[in-house]
Amino acid sequence: MTKFLLLFLISVSVYAQTEYPQDYFRSPLDIPIVLSGTFGELRSSHFHSGLDIKTKQQEGLRVYAAGEGYVSRIKISHFGYGKALYITHPNGYTTVYGHLQKLSERLERYIKNCQYDKESFEVEVFPTPDELPIEKSEIVAYSGNTGGSGGPHLHFEVRDNAERPLNPMLFGITAKDSKAPLVLGVYAYPKDDKAVINGKNERVPLRLIPKADGSYSVENITAYGRIGFGIVSYDRQDYAPNKNGVSNIQTFFNGIKSLEIDFKRFSFDESKHIKRLIDYEYFKTKRSRIQKLFVESNNPLSLYKDDYDKGYVKIEDSTSSVYRIRIRDFENNESWVNIPITGSYQTVQDKRSSETGNRALVYSNENTTLSDKDISVSFNKNTVYEDTFIDFRVNSDTLFLGEDTIPLQKNFYINYDISNYKAEDQDKLFIARLYGNYKKPYYVYTKRKGNILSAGSNVLGTYALATDTEPPTITPINFTDKKWLSKYRYLKVKIDDDLSGISKYRATVNGQWILMEYDYKTKTLVHDFNDNIVKSTKNELKIIVTDNVGNSSTFEATFFRK
Repeated sequence: MTKFLLLFLISVSVYAQTEYPQDYFRSPLDIPIVLSGTFGELRSSHFHSGLDIKTKQQEGLRVYAAGEGYVSRIKISHFGYGKALYITHPNGYTTVYGHLQKLSERLERYIKNCQYDKESFEVEVFPTPDELPIEKSEIVAYSGNTGGSGGPHLHFEVRDNAERPLNPMLFGITAKDSKAPLVLGVYAYPKDDKAVINGKNERVPLRLIPKADGSYSVENITAYGRIGFGIVSYDRQDYAPNKNGVSNIQTFFNGIKSLEIDFKRFSFDESKHIKRLIDYEYFKTKRSRIQKLFVESNNPLSLYKDDYDKGYVKIEDSTSSVYRIRIRDFENNESWVNIPITGSYQTVQDKRSSETGNRALVYSNENTTLSDKDISVSFNKNTVYEDTFIDFRVNSDTLFLGEDTIPLQKNFYINYDISNYKAEDQDKLFIARLYGNYKKPYYVYTKRKGNILSAGSNVLGTYALATDTEPPTITPINFTDKKWLSKYRYLKVKIDDDLSGISKYRATVNGQWILMEYDYKTKTLVHDFNDNIVKSTKNELKIIVTDNVGNSSTFEATFFRK
C-alpha cells in the first residue's frame, strides 16, 4: 500500500468522528465569494447541488484545489457540468468543480491524451489515487462557461463518501449575507374534499402584509378540516441581487412545531422529486415555485424533519389558532409569517365535473397502457405520484397527452407503429414534442425496432411524428479554403441542424482525428492548434456532421501552416 493511500485511510477514520471540519477546505477562488446560486436552491427539475460562485462575468479565473487529495474523476460533456473535475480528499469528502474553461496544464495534458485515445470530445475517466495527486491550493483549472451554464461562473460542490452533495457552507465556505429572506406569497391548501378555506375547497392565495419589524402577517382566514400551507420565498446575499434558495423552513401550529425542511444534504436520486415539494401545476402555469409545507403521499424526500401529521393542521369549529412559518438562510437571518385562523364549520358544493371525456386513468401502483390506432403510451408503476386522470387523444400522427402540469417521477414511453409509411421514408421519422404557442417540433430521443418507433419522456404534452430530410449545415468561421493559418491558434467552424438536432461529428486533418470542442450554446466546433497534431504545411480538413435521424453533411477544405 502506498504512503498516500495509507494516509488517506487513516484520515478518513479520524475525520469520520468529526462532522464538517471548518478549516480543512479553502475557497476554490482567490476572489471574494459572491453567489449566483445557493445549495438546495429550487431549479426547474432538481435541487441545486452546490454553490454557483460568480467570476466577475469573466472566464479564465484560476481555480484552486480546496484541499489535498487526488483527481478521482474528470468528465467532459456537451451539457450538464461541461468540463468538470472531481478531487477526493483524505477526510473522505470529494470536491467538484464544474463549467470549467480548461484544466491546469498537467491535468489538461492528461485528459487530452484520453480524448485523442478515445477519439471523442466527451469522455469520463476515473484516475487511480496515484495518477494525479493534488496539493491544497494547487491551481487545478480555470473558470469558464461550459456545459449547461447560463453565464460565466464556478459550480462548486462538496460530496460525502456516499456521493451525496452537502452544503459547502457547512465547511466554512460562505458569502456575506446580512439580509433576511424575502416572502413573496403564502397559500393555503385543503387536504381533501372535506376541508374548506375561506369558503373554498381549492388552493387559496392569502393576502400577505409586510410588517415594520421585517416579519409578515396574513389577513385572518376562516377554515375547517385538515389544511396545509405553501410559501414563495427567496434569500439574497449582500453583494448579489439573485433570488437564491433558503436554508431552512419551520412551521408551528399554536406554538407546537409541525414541520421542518432542512436543505443541508440530499441524494441525487431524490433530487427529481422536487416536483413533489413544489406546487408543480402552479409552477408550470405561473412560473413561480410554491414550496408546499406538507408532505403528500409518495414523497421520498429526506429534507423533512419533525413532520407531525405530515405538516397538515386540523382546524375545528369555533376555534382560534395561529400558524407560523419561520424561514432562515444559512447565516440564520430569519423571517416570520403569522397566519391567524378562525375555525368555522363550512360546506362547499362540489362543482367538479364527473365527466371524463377523453381522460384516461393512470395508476400509480401498477403499469398502465393507453392505446389508439397506431399509437400506444406505457406508464410503468410509480410514474405518477398518485392515481391520475390524463387527457388522452390521437388525431392521425398527433398524440394529445394532457398538459405539462402533472408531476411525473420517471419516463413514460410512446410507441408509434410506422408500418403504413413507405420504407424510404421510415428512416427519416422521429418522435417530437410539439412545444410553445407555435407547436414547434423538438426532437425526443427516438429508438427504432422493426416498424416501431419508441421514445421516453417525463413531460406530458402534445407529441407527433416528424420527418427530417435536411442534412446539418457546416460553416467555417475564421478561415476559407486554401488559407494560410500559421498565425492562428484556433480553427473554428459552426455546425447546425434545424430539426432533429446534431447527433455526432468527426473531424480529421490529413486522415488523422483531431479534437474539436463543441459548444452547443454557440453551435461552434473549435480546434486548438497547440494540440500539436497538425504538423504538415499543406493540410486537408474533413468534417462529417450527422443529425439524429442519420442525415449527414461533409465539409472539406485545404489550409496551410508552417
